[in-house]
This record gives sequence, C-alpha cells and structure tokens, in this order.
Amino acid sequence: MLRVVCLCAEWCSACRAWRPDWDALAERHPQLQWQWLDIEDEADLMDAVGLDIETFPTVLLMRHERALHLSAIPPQPALLDHLIARLGAVDAAPAGVTPQAAALAAQLWRRQAGQAVAPDPRG
Repeated sequence: MLRVVCLCAEWCSACRAWRPDWDALAERHPQLQWQWLDIEDEADLMDAVGLDIETFPTVLLMRHERALHLSAIPPQPALLDHLIARLGAVDAAPAGVTPQAAALAAQLWRRQAGQAVAPDPRG
C-alpha cells in the first residue's frame, strides 16, 4: 500500500494553509495511507535518520518500508495527485532516493508495525 506522509511544522503558515487540501486529497484517495507528521513533535525521529527539513511542506511517498520520493513540493493538490499517479504503481522505479529518505521510510514502517524504532545500523 502506498503511504503519503507530509513532513510539516505547526508554526509554518504554508503547512497550515495546505492542511485542508491535504485532507481533501486523503478523502479522494482512501485506498492510500495518509499521515501528517509534525517534525518538531518527531525531533528524535528526524535526528535518528539524519533528516533536516528546511522547506515546507515536504512529502514522503513510500511503499511498505521503501521510500519512493522525498522532497518539498508546492502546496498544490494537482502536483501531489501527479506524484501519486506516477509513483503509486506497484512497479514504479524511483530515482535518487536519499539514504535519509530510505531511513525515514524504514523507521515509519517499523513504527506502524509496532516494532521498536532505532537508528539504522547500516548508517
């Protein structure tokens, strides 16, 4: 199953403005898992995976523990719809996923599966 995670911050006005569109997208795509993750509430997780988000909103697309895409995007529903269509296919081959994105996806997958979240020993 494709999981769509918005990495945001409560203080960010762009994130707050994006939230209603995000919620509408989640309603249009109930077959996907949607998560709104405040990076300040999850500072330990961000540190554990070595990820420093500087531009909001940033979106992570993942399938199981595999990161497919991580980048800041303009808060435009059509753009996120396009990314979902392009990367949502089971055989989609993402290009250039950073180690930090891969580590974040793995940590979020473990957390959802109820496993302890620990830094990836592979670095």
